[in-house]
Amino acid sequence: MEVISFDISGKIAHFRKYYANNTALSFSIPPRTTVMGMLAAICGLPKDSYYELFSSENIDIGIALLSRTKKTIHRLNLIRVLGPSDFRGSKGHIQTPFEIVTGENINDSIITYRVFLRPLNIGEKDYIRLKELIKTKGNNFALTLGAASFNASLSNYKEYEATERKASNEFEYFDSAINSDDVLEIELLKENGGRISIVEEELMPADFVANYNRELQKMNRMLYSVSASQLKARLKESANVLELMEGEAKSHIQFMK
Repeated sequence: MEVISFDISGKIAHFRKYYANNTALSFSIPPRTTVMGMLAAICGLPKDSYYELFSSENIDIGIALLSRTKKTIHRLNLIRVLGPSDFRGSKGHIQTPFEIVTGENINDSIITYRVFLRPLNIGEKDYIRLKELIKTKGNNFALTLGAASFNASLSNYKEYEATERKASNEFEYFDSAINSDDVLEIELLKENGGRISIVEEELMPADFVANYNRELQKMNRMLYSVSASQLKARLKESANVLELMEGEAKSHIQFMK
């Protein structure tokens, strides 16, 4: 079976947590629904028209973080809006906390995510068009890392020969975020310099009910490293693992399920 990947990079990211209220907190990696929006931007699809096309039933999506990141809170001076007549600033301003994701040194580092795709029930014509646009960097709309002003770029298109198998019940190294429900045990890795890799777990939106209906239908609970390192984990024997071959190099990933 075929799996493709591409990298999306930028200086700053913000993937708003759906449950955040007066503070705009951010996931460290884009949720599946955000990646769906990226694919729609590449294809030039209208807003909210692509939820069914890129649903979990039609295409598998995996994500990996390739650069070490950090989060910082900034305060935005926003217009206070209490009614329809307040958009000119008549009620003054209010400071709202806003969390952003950056590299360790914002001056000279970028954030890079790797997106993995596997076609399931998506139409062949739609998949071939998506694949060609990614390969040629011919995206129809501008790509961003969450917020509209956080510009991003495509790079590093790859194709893999993939094999799907059940987990071995032994510790394995993974090159993508993995599904928490599949994990029996994890082992934190030491990086160069002796630092322990940092692993986060998040419950993230995965699918919407239907086109033009943003009610959540499905969620993913994912484990991932924010230290740009692999994950060492032992999974349940019922878990699915993808082995990707690129020449003689082999990597292990999971899709967001």
